[in-house]
Amino acid sequence: MKAWSGIFNYRSSFHQFSRKAPSAMAANEILQEARKLRKVSESLDQLAIKQAPVSEALTILAGSVRNSATLLEVLVEIRQGPEPGSNTVSN
Repeated sequence: MKAWSGIFNYRSSFHQFSRKAPSAMAANEILQEARKLRKVSESLDQLAIKQAPVSEALTILAGSVRNSATLLEVLVEIRQGPEPGSNTVSN
């Protein structure tokens, strides 16, 4: 059992980094990148309308890019914590 205890105490550098709240500047930069990704997603959607032979592939790519933007936004939200005065549900 002792060998397993070391495994459970292991923390990756990502996990340690993810516990730190991003600075306001870093959060804004990340959110700016998310906005850029959303614009790329919109462009791909528009291109999909015009390019019938590859429209399905472009639509799938647009969705993936949009999902990446959402993940960045969620990451910032999680790391910043709830805004003061926001309604949060606690158990």
